[in-house]
Amino acid sequence: MATTTIHSLDGSGSFVAYRADPEESPRGAIIVIQEVFGVNEGIRRKCDHWASKGYVAFAPDLFWRLDPGIQLDPDVPDQFQRGLDLFGKFDQDKGIEDIEAAIRAARAATGGKVGVTGYCLGGRLAYMTAARTDSDASVGYYAVGVDGLLNEKHAIARPLLLHIAGNDGFVPPEVQAKMHEGLDDHPRVTLYDYPGEDHGFATEMGNRRSEAAAQLADSRTEAFFAEHIG
Repeated sequence: MATTTIHSLDGSGSFVAYRADPEESPRGAIIVIQEVFGVNEGIRRKCDHWASKGYVAFAPDLFWRLDPGIQLDPDVPDQFQRGLDLFGKFDQDKGIEDIEAAIRAARAATGGKVGVTGYCLGGRLAYMTAARTDSDASVGYYAVGVDGLLNEKHAIARPLLLHIAGNDGFVPPEVQAKMHEGLDDHPRVTLYDYPGEDHGFATEMGNRRSEAAAQLADSRTEAFFAEHIG
């Protein structure tokens, strides 16, 4: 398994990112931001997919300050709960710093543009990345708590795509409504709704995956990155 070591911006240490490389010269790079379940097999498969599309892909271990290298299976109840517990302890501001460090490493590796895509917690962090870093394009799947981040929308200067699960227990209808109210008229933001779909519908594997919706969302993400990354 190929990995890259990335040094934290605050000088407190270093962390590992799973890395997948394309067979030919890269068209750019994609940072894959984990769910609360760590850089598990599903996240690594996301990276491998982006490599097959011609991008260098990195998945940084954002929980390195809490439990380095942890990998959880969301279909196992106690592991699912462990992920929720880590989410409660996770310093999101430091997480954005680590994503920024990964973006810098990706730029150095490719010399090209860098996109980010994240899921659940990673979807929230993708929104924050769009507002706080120089990522060239960002995608969030079933991002949690975006209604509490709308005061940062003025800082989104590069394209942002958000996939919203219509029947998401972690993002209830009133939150979805606030997301639309706050972002529908933003010139850099695109929102797609997936009626009836639940949180986690685009996971690569496991019980949460909803095949048709996952394929539709992923095709939109691929077209988005093809336009904005290369």
